[in-house]
Amino acid sequence: MQQISVQDATERALRTSVVPPWAWALALLLAGLVVTAALVERERWEARRSAEEMYRALADSAQVRLREPLEAAAVLLRALQTVFLSNDRMDADAFAAYHHNLRLAWRVPGHVMTGFAYREPDPADPARTRYPYSFVTPLAGNEALLGFDIAMQPANLAALEHARDADVPTVSAPFQLVQFRDAGEKAARGVTVRLPVYSRGPQPVTLAERRARELGALAVSLRLEPMVRETLEGRVLQFMHVEVRDLDAPVEASLVFGTGGAAAEAYHVEVREMEFGGRRWEVRLWPRMGPDTGRAGLIAVAGTVISVLAALLLWSWATTHRRAVELGRQMSARFGESEARFRALNELLPALVLLAEGGGGRITYANQAARERLGEVVGAPLARLFMHEEEGRAAIQAAHEGGWDGKEAALALRDGGAFWAKVSLTRVEVDRAAHLLMVAIDISEQRGLTELLRHQAAHDELTGLCNRREFERRVQQALAAHAAGPARPPFALMYIDLDQFKLINDLSGHMAGDQLLVELVWAMRRKLRPEDVLARLGGDEFGVLAFDVDEQRARTLAEDVRRCIEDVMFAWQGRTYAVTASIGIVLVDRPGVTLKDLLAWADSACYQAKENGRNRVHVYRDDADASRRQSEMEWANRLRAALEQGRLLLDYQEVVPLRGGGAPAIELLLRLNDEEGRVVPPGAFLPAAERYGLMPQVDRWVIREALAHFDRLHPSGRGLHTCAINLSGASIEDEGLADFILASLDEFGVEPSRLCLEITETVAVRNLLRVIRVIERLRAAGCRIALDDFGAGMSSFGYLKNLPADVIKIDGSFVRDLGNDPVSRTIVGAIVQIGHLRGMDVVAEWVDSEQTLEALHELRVDRAQGFLLHRPERVVYQRTA
Repeated sequence: MQQISVQDATERALRTSVVPPWAWALALLLAGLVVTAALVERERWEARRSAEEMYRALADSAQVRLREPLEAAAVLLRALQTVFLSNDRMDADAFAAYHHNLRLAWRVPGHVMTGFAYREPDPADPARTRYPYSFVTPLAGNEALLGFDIAMQPANLAALEHARDADVPTVSAPFQLVQFRDAGEKAARGVTVRLPVYSRGPQPVTLAERRARELGALAVSLRLEPMVRETLEGRVLQFMHVEVRDLDAPVEASLVFGTGGAAAEAYHVEVREMEFGGRRWEVRLWPRMGPDTGRAGLIAVAGTVISVLAALLLWSWATTHRRAVELGRQMSARFGESEARFRALNELLPALVLLAEGGGGRITYANQAARERLGEVVGAPLARLFMHEEEGRAAIQAAHEGGWDGKEAALALRDGGAFWAKVSLTRVEVDRAAHLLMVAIDISEQRGLTELLRHQAAHDELTGLCNRREFERRVQQALAAHAAGPARPPFALMYIDLDQFKLINDLSGHMAGDQLLVELVWAMRRKLRPEDVLARLGGDEFGVLAFDVDEQRARTLAEDVRRCIEDVMFAWQGRTYAVTASIGIVLVDRPGVTLKDLLAWADSACYQAKENGRNRVHVYRDDADASRRQSEMEWANRLRAALEQGRLLLDYQEVVPLRGGGAPAIELLLRLNDEEGRVVPPGAFLPAAERYGLMPQVDRWVIREALAHFDRLHPSGRGLHTCAINLSGASIEDEGLADFILASLDEFGVEPSRLCLEITETVAVRNLLRVIRVIERLRAAGCRIALDDFGAGMSSFGYLKNLPADVIKIDGSFVRDLGNDPVSRTIVGAIVQIGHLRGMDVVAEWVDSEQTLEALHELRVDRAQGFLLHRPERVVYQRTA
């Protein structure tokens, strides 16, 4: 059967049909227009729906964002109030410095000034109270406020009195700011956020106490027009008209902000209410224009064009291809480019484009961007555009020799200034003559941002001090300079660690801790010399690099810093804190010292200061104690690495029943696999772990590993009865330990009765009340508690009466001498009798002879462990095949 293509069939139908070709084309055109109309209507419906969702989202965003500057002002005032509670003797310089250190004013749009007014009786009328501004920052532009009486402004006075009585941030009614009284009514309108200041001491809690201790008032002035406009800048003001009214103000004075525009009732209106500082604001938003139907228009145009083109295509099949050829010729001519269009394109480019003669270098053409930035430069030498003309001549020479591409250079502005640009200069031919084409892009903002990022990378955001990385770089420079000049005077490195700083964060929050750090930095800077380098090395750790000092001068400087920290009395929300610091000093007075050595010695000296009782200065000495501390620091670092790399090992030793059989019980023992694969006993690294606070992390690792692999610890598998784990004193003092143990038991499905936690007697009696709370909670869940090394303490039997434990493990020093020391036998017998009387199991450690084992049987000890009964073995799941 002969096959016929669709095109052939269509052409045949057109030729044989009685309907003329134009009718087929018209029918196709009408069908296309109908489909296009349906698509356009659907798109308009979608546009309206999307627009309404966007309007609601923008209204919600505006409501939230309008609170932000008021809340930021309230936080700033609360921080300054806290400063006054700890130091109510303030001067203008200190007030400005504290305000600058807080860095919160930068985040408050519309911020005009932050001020403080003392409360005083009016000399003319003693029954009246005045509040003249005493401190104002920034002073520039706010000079008129110094001495200005707040009580003269009713709106301000009402906010001040409400804030004083409630001790909450209060917002005034809108009023005309004194500083802008000549700027027009709209520009001068503003509000103040106020908070009282009380005399030094704890935060007052009653109304009578607040009024009695009122010292004055803090205020943050905000211009309403820039505050609202900057806060809502972006999509809100781009797409919406906004009207903000103060609902508590008279109707004629209630308008806070308005963008104008058509009457709100003519559009879709979103209304939100916001309450802050005792005032209610209403936010009304309506769209600047109707829903965007541009896409519907495009669909209409595209559908119409497609329909017309389809109809024309059908018409062309029925007639001739001549029209298509003619249309192609017209389109080709329409889109042909010319020299005039090329120049027009250059005029519109944001980059600076200039053309200069190849020989003399005189400029023959400059586009609009170049003329606006550089002035009328046509006819001027190209080299003079550069801030440094010799650099311009070198660039021209390089362009002739092969190109000068993407180089950064300073170009001269028309007003005499300069800006940084990325410049490309190349040789081209125009009208068969050599020319130089220069293209420059302004990168001043990019360079400024790069400098800002470089500064942020080297400084601490909170305090503005050098960070650890920058401090180490400066120490390295000082070491290199000292090594290069043997005759240079020595310098000192101080390591400052605040004592018990974590307590403030735990009790009052991190915001209080941050404010305290800012105050401490301010105090330390006053004691240090201008050439000294102060840096923040960590959360509560600081470093000082002091040049040109001997040991005595370094110690004196460190003592000054220590005393100034001790003198800071910090008050926050009713609490008052005193902070101390331990300071370690290393004097660099000989060559060959490395950065690593210096930091390690300073850290060691600081730890020695803490060991000596805290709140003191210690100078590093290269002696036996220092070597021991250095060794412990190295072991601490090796232990941290072993924890991160999974190189800790677990051994078990069986605890054998002495009276009858029973399921096996074990005690887990910790080992370390060093960098060379050798097994290190715990005596080598656990002292360092205890000194440097690593024991809670180690104990949690042991607990989690044991519970996660409980049925693969011992060859008996699920038949294992009890697993004992030793807990350090630092872990017992961790308030979250019990939660961690109980959560791990639940996660890995281990019965709590199968877990025995061993606590040494000396740890238990060191903090008896806290230990009892932890023990009782774990025992209530079903865990067993063993009192380890019993008998080593001075008051063992007295504490045994009150400690809630299930097992007593007799200290090995008594067990070892049991066969030949009557005193040891008597003590062990007494422990067994008292333990059995209290219903406890009694376990003996260090059993290494048959004689000792026989004596334990005679004394009716329940269980025993030692090398005679079982030597420690690696847990099953860590054994290699």
